[in-house]
Amino acid sequence: MRALSINGSPPLSLQRGASGAKLLLIIAATMLVTAGLTFFIIRTYIFPSPLTPVSLNAKEEQQLDQKLTQLGWQVEPRSTVTASSGDSRAANNASADSDELTPEAYREFDADRQVTFSEKEVNSMIGRNPDFAQRVAIDFSNNLASAKMLIPIPDDFPIMAGEILRVNTGLDIHLDANRRPVVALVGVSLMGVPIPNAWLGNMKNVNLVGEFGDRGFWNAFADGVDDIQIRDGELSIKLRK
Repeated sequence: MRALSINGSPPLSLQRGASGAKLLLIIAATMLVTAGLTFFIIRTYIFPSPLTPVSLNAKEEQQLDQKLTQLGWQVEPRSTVTASSGDSRAANNASADSDELTPEAYREFDADRQVTFSEKEVNSMIGRNPDFAQRVAIDFSNNLASAKMLIPIPDDFPIMAGEILRVNTGLDIHLDANRRPVVALVGVSLMGVPIPNAWLGNMKNVNLVGEFGDRGFWNAFADGVDDIQIRDGELSIKLRK
């Protein structure tokens, strides 16, 4: 017995079969998309993988060490380690120590008061500390310094014990009309969810220098900075005389 056909259209049984196949395909595609999004959310927010530390090449390392030395940091000399490099490394260290102890007259130059760090250099400095190498990453954009942090939750904590908490935060950093530094908290998010300002003690968009600058760290910071700029990918600081 042949299936009925109306006005030359496919038989009703074939139409129902095609509709059922389309429905199954839609359900399967929805399940795949949902599974993919769930996996992405779990890997990115609930169980984020460690951050990749930033490394510099030899020339970039030398430039960074010069900047840190300019700011007064004691930088240990680095040399390429090979099977027979022990003697040369010791000689380099002795030469560096000798240079540091060479008597010289004290001088000040305006160019020495201004230092610019790239985003890569800052993340490289963070990567030198094994406690933060895979847990903190800094981003610079116009007037905004952002940080991504992976914070381990203590094993005795009642919720998500032993897991990693993903925290993002941003600071607005610029100079005001009086050429005084402004450092303001833009916001904080946990697992991608912004934290309400009330939970942050109503500190969002509050100038920390103006609020706490009458004493202590913020006052000394403001008095010692002549100019500070954060541009896309770099931080520039000029110290006062």
